[in-house]
Amino acid sequence: MSSKEEVRALFRTCALAILNTGNDQDDVNKLLSAYEDFEIEVVPEARGPKIAVRNAPGSAFVDGNMIRGIQDHLFSVLRDIVYVDHVSKSGLYDLGSSEGITEVVFDILRNANIVQPNLKPDLVVCWGGHSIDRVEYDYTKEVGYELGLRGLNIGTGCGPGAMKGPMKGAAIGHSKQQIEKRRYIGITEPGIIAAEAPNPIVNELVILPDIEKRLEAFVRLAHSIVVFPGGAGTAEEVLYLLSVLMNEKNAEIPYSLVLTAPAERADYFESLDRFIRATLGETATRHYEIVTGDPEKVAQTVRRGVERVRRHRMKTQDAYGFNWDLTIDHKLQLPFDPSHENMAALKLNSSLPPHELASELRCAFSGIVAGNVKAAGIERVEKHGPFIINGEAALMDEMARLLDSFIAQKRMKIDVDNYEPCWRLGDKQ
Repeated sequence: MSSKEEVRALFRTCALAILNTGNDQDDVNKLLSAYEDFEIEVVPEARGPKIAVRNAPGSAFVDGNMIRGIQDHLFSVLRDIVYVDHVSKSGLYDLGSSEGITEVVFDILRNANIVQPNLKPDLVVCWGGHSIDRVEYDYTKEVGYELGLRGLNIGTGCGPGAMKGPMKGAAIGHSKQQIEKRRYIGITEPGIIAAEAPNPIVNELVILPDIEKRLEAFVRLAHSIVVFPGGAGTAEEVLYLLSVLMNEKNAEIPYSLVLTAPAERADYFESLDRFIRATLGETATRHYEIVTGDPEKVAQTVRRGVERVRRHRMKTQDAYGFNWDLTIDHKLQLPFDPSHENMAALKLNSSLPPHELASELRCAFSGIVAGNVKAAGIERVEKHGPFIINGEAALMDEMARLLDSFIAQKRMKIDVDNYEPCWRLGDKQ
């Protein structure tokens, strides 16, 4: 397949995901097979490009007219895919260096107008699962409402569940405070967008080329991060951030990280906290605070954290809109290919420095996410069987306990009662 055909195929898949917004389905293969006859074409016109679609999901239209927000997102997809293709071929960036990758992430965000000058620090990134129950969803709305009342804007992975709830709550809080600049930023990547299509509240959408650049965008854009219950993907995000924060080069950089859940669902972070303590050590817990069942306290804690970040950025003259000072290891920036060989070769051993072990664990959970909801990962598991994950016996026991708790809490996939794991814990070293 030529480069141009690859870009066209990628645009088609992402566009179909956008047009499927609002339909709770996280199986990309079912989506693609349901709309095999879907067609999309960019038609050049004197006043700018026009997008023509055929055989698209009916939910994207009202009385025969495409919903305006979905129109905007389609052009965002076109903008980002074309720009990323240009960046990758331009030769302007040293993609073999950490600095070069960070510059690419920044330029993609700037081109999408996500990074804007002269804005005060106010962006709270919210992480959490797309497959959550009503109790958890309502709680994310309550937290979002308290954040909105305090003038804080929201960024998420843009999908349903814990990515939608904070935006919905914040929208009400913003309305009550009559705030004009309301930002509901959705940050995604092609491998996940079909499983987590942008929710209807997202008003700024950006597509990064892979999960690693997406994660870097999250942590460099955020002035605080709030994590709600989720599944393997949420664990991946937390482990990624801990790998960054535990790096001694970042010891003097303030960062606000709050883990929160409704009182009825405290078991999620109890399990994750136990796993972190057992694998990464007690020092890892210094980088986050757990708040249970108290949306107001979450928002107050976040507000104080954002203020600490503002004072530090002012002191160091770092940009408000993008955290340049944060050191992210080059390995964390390189795309991890969740093949069976790479999953089996992960170094899951407590002899590693904690921040490096966190990075390896992040890759393990990234592979599980791929096997659950990403087209390539699902295909690999169907063809070759579950991923085999090897490692130190104590670490494997902790992973087994955590993953079993996710399955018991039905956090792996939407509306799947008899979940079949896409992994198997193998040799214990």
